[in-house]
Amino acid sequence: MSAQVAFRQADDGDLDLLVGMFDRAAHWMVRNGIDQWKPGDKTAEHFRSRMAAGEVWLACQDGRAVGAYELWWEDEQVWGARPPEAGYVHRLMTDREAAPAGTGRVLLAHAEERTAAGGRRLARLDCEAGDPRLRTYYESAGYTAVVEELEKVAADGRRYRVTLLEKAVA
Repeated sequence: MSAQVAFRQADDGDLDLLVGMFDRAAHWMVRNGIDQWKPGDKTAEHFRSRMAAGEVWLACQDGRAVGAYELWWEDEQVWGARPPEAGYVHRLMTDREAAPAGTGRVLLAHAEERTAAGGRRLARLDCEAGDPRLRTYYESAGYTAVVEELEKVAADGRRYRVTLLEKAVA
């Protein structure tokens, strides 16, 4: 990536920004036929609770947020009860109008560094099983599928399948 981004933890003053970034990413998915995120699915309360339970990070360039992600320290709903060996990356998103090329990989690398700094040896994530481009993206970043298709239930009751991936980071 040609431009540097700086990371900072999100706080309550960033809630509207995070909701807006999520909604713009969700609208992009809908326009591109990706049945994963839905506009309006994540509210300020969602991001506030993720800040309390884990970490939410913003990537900024020239004073503007160009990406964000959530780092969870457990994810029993998807991964089941596990020992404290992993950080779980969720809602990796970029501002498609402002983010320099490669920002997604920079976000992933930061999440992996935070995971290792937290004493965890694995970074884990899940992606929609019906999105081969996203799976290829994560695999090209060093992630390996460990569960091919696991059924998940969305907040609206919709059922969908995800692939679980992980990468050794420490």
